[in-house]
Amino acid sequence: MVSPASLIRWLLFALLAAAVGGTLLLSLLAVDTGLSVWERLQGMPAGFRYLYAALLAVAGLAVTGLGWRLMRKKRVRPLPPAPAPTRESLRGRAGGFVEDGLQFQVEQELAELDRRNSDERIQVAVFGAVNAGKSALIRALAPEADTGSDVIAGTTRLVSHHQGRLADGRVLVLADVPGTQEDAGREQLAREEVLRAHFVLYVCAADLSRPEAAEVAWLNDFGKPFVLVLNQADRYDDSELAQLRQRLHERTGVEVIAASAGGGEQVLLVQDGHERLAWQEREADVERLRQRLARHLRGPVERWQPARESAVLRGLDQRVGRHEAEDRARRADAVVVKYTRRAVVGALAAVAPGSDLVIQGALGTALVRELAGIYEVPVRQIDVDALIDRIGSTLRTSTAVVLAIAGNAAKAFPGVGTIGGGLAHAVAYGLIFDSLGRAVAATLADGAPLDPERTARVFAEQVTRVPGRRVLQLLQDALTRGRP
Repeated sequence: MVSPASLIRWLLFALLAAAVGGTLLLSLLAVDTGLSVWERLQGMPAGFRYLYAALLAVAGLAVTGLGWRLMRKKRVRPLPPAPAPTRESLRGRAGGFVEDGLQFQVEQELAELDRRNSDERIQVAVFGAVNAGKSALIRALAPEADTGSDVIAGTTRLVSHHQGRLADGRVLVLADVPGTQEDAGREQLAREEVLRAHFVLYVCAADLSRPEAAEVAWLNDFGKPFVLVLNQADRYDDSELAQLRQRLHERTGVEVIAASAGGGEQVLLVQDGHERLAWQEREADVERLRQRLARHLRGPVERWQPARESAVLRGLDQRVGRHEAEDRARRADAVVVKYTRRAVVGALAAVAPGSDLVIQGALGTALVRELAGIYEVPVRQIDVDALIDRIGSTLRTSTAVVLAIAGNAAKAFPGVGTIGGGLAHAVAYGLIFDSLGRAVAATLADGAPLDPERTARVFAEQVTRVPGRRVLQLLQDALTRGRP
């Protein structure tokens, strides 16, 4: 009897033999066809042969070009930034938040932008993580600048400006901003100053960490022109430096300039068998950076104004958008609480079997429509009906429905049963409406159309994870509404 292993080997041999035979057969057919065509062409006029050869050459080049385009590795280019909003639209949107101080902040930022546009000096922000050597780099680029640097992270607490010169003699303003990845408030301050600059030097001292890579992506998202400055380059030998620069360029797609800000460092010296710490000065080397800056920033300063204005306006757009989102969330929460309480009252007021379902169905439709109005998302009645049906299907297996059924059953008994059953019934509907409202608000917050399937999935997660404090609040509402 043939073993399974032997059978598999024979099958593989047969497949290999068939593949080799098929290849040989195709080769013979190709050669035979080619010779047959060649013989026929010999009997044709010379002009026809030349035309045929030209067509074959064009077809071959086309196939080769198509294959090259399909096989070559394409460089992924960052998407261009979205168009910036207008000043008028920002002022109009911020006008609804006068009490929050947002309108004042927007006007203040626009006034600062106008002030800087009137300044003919080039403004460069030096940006990066704490302890990347930003202040020391500024001190090397502008020796007369008074900047503080320290081994303790976060020496730069506020934004400061220092005047320096490019290699061609033009004046530029270097903005020393707080280091990122330490304090959210100071990081926001740094980012706002970066958006106001014409050009950015992103400073790092090694390969990019994940937060640093995110900051580089943020610069690209806003369309900020920048170069990557590899500081403390004197710590690497030539081979290490070349590999690191190549790695940084591949990750960011921008030019990487090696520089050494200089400064001092503690070193361990061994003398006569004894070890001691000593302070050693390191020489600054920023001439290559100065030359590259002059090349990048050539031309009149006006050429950099549109990109700077676009970045500032988009930053304001995000700030206003955060206020709008928070305001919508507050209003949506108030609507959810309102309809949840109405659902509790409706459940307590139901006097006939099934009448509570009629009441709650109408409330559910009204809840969805009011939330859609807050998020300015048009909804169709067919989508609302589909959502209510999906919620009903989800509820057939949920704890809230079991609680409602138990409450309805208990209400059939007079006295304590009626009171307890009514409360359980009311709390159950309160849980349902609270979860429904929060699910609808969560799915409409991104501005997409109402999706019954997605909203029902979010609802299913919400209804099984209602906080205990919310249940107590619903029970308190039921007790308050149920008092004679």
